[in-house]
Amino acid sequence: MVRGNEAELERILGQRVRALRLLRNLPQTTLADMAGVSTETLRGLEGGHGTTVRTLLAVVRALGREEWLNALAADGVAASTLGEVCRTLVRQRARGVRRESSQ
Repeated sequence: MVRGNEAELERILGQRVRALRLLRNLPQTTLADMAGVSTETLRGLEGGHGTTVRTLLAVVRALGREEWLNALAADGVAASTLGEVCRTLVRQRARGVRRESSQ
């Protein structure tokens, strides 16, 4: 179970969203478009600055992780796969798109 004050929980949640986005090699702009939110809103979420429940739902769904929402609603959830994603994070950025040389 995750314990802590609201600011700490927001920070952890933001890290976990960011970790999954990077594992999927998605730039912030792409995920924001997929979720129907602004890039600034997504940056705020990933930075642990809080968000609305609606934004969180949209981003989680865009990442294809509806089971996180089911876990929130379930009674007696022992461990979260959300934490596993955060612990496996190695990458810091999504890869850029390679552009072919025009020589």
